[in-house]
Amino acid sequence: MVRGGRGTRFDSDRARAAVFASEAAIPDILADRRAALFALAAMMGRVPADYPRELEGCTTIPSLRRPLPIGEGAMLLKRRPDIRRAERLLAAATAGIGVAEADLYPRISLGGSAGTATSVGHALAPSSFGFSLGPLVSWSFPNRKAVRARIDEAGADGDAALAGFDGSVLLALQQTETALSAYARSRDRLDALERAAGAAGKASGDAEKLQRFGRTPFLDVLNAQASYADAQTSLSSARASLVDRQIDLFLALGGGWE
Repeated sequence: MVRGGRGTRFDSDRARAAVFASEAAIPDILADRRAALFALAAMMGRVPADYPRELEGCTTIPSLRRPLPIGEGAMLLKRRPDIRRAERLLAAATAGIGVAEADLYPRISLGGSAGTATSVGHALAPSSFGFSLGPLVSWSFPNRKAVRARIDEAGADGDAALAGFDGSVLLALQQTETALSAYARSRDRLDALERAAGAAGKASGDAEKLQRFGRTPFLDVLNAQASYADAQTSLSSARASLVDRQIDLFLALGGGWE
């Protein structure tokens, strides 16, 4: 372009600077990738260099191929080890009293709409109480009068165990709602960035065509290409963030799927 009179030395230097800046980011990315492989090996109980070699060929961020098989709400809770532990402690503290598991767990609805249960702080009918944690999780406990009377027979140990169980259940519900909300917002952000990257790519291509016909300066092309590169970087970051939110959701729901 410089030899043909269609560009200046300044344009050429700016283009080279942009290329060198992009190349300078590659070593850090490769180092982070290697560190992630070593961390994965450690989680698998292996020495760092013994990570699965097939991962070296992974060029895309993993994503869900189908919806999570969450299942019935109470089973969501029972998959969590902290809930199972609290349940066993309660069972030990109330041994011989005959407390049914069904009387302990709340009824849970996932993915419902706002208003499927009363808003926070408002009681339902006398036989039960429940809350709606936004549009994603609603829950209600069964009537516990009979259960409470039986647990009172176990004394302070029974009361403490029930309080610990309820605390674990409420924490699980809070973590589930938080994870579902964060995942949904990350999905929305990814969708928006995909549109932004598509528009930036089109603008970059249009700028290159216009520049070839002498209808726009090379600086405009360089700026459009830089904007497209930034959009692609943001998109990759959003995809990685979505995977992190998926992992948080797996943990909140107790996992256990293949």
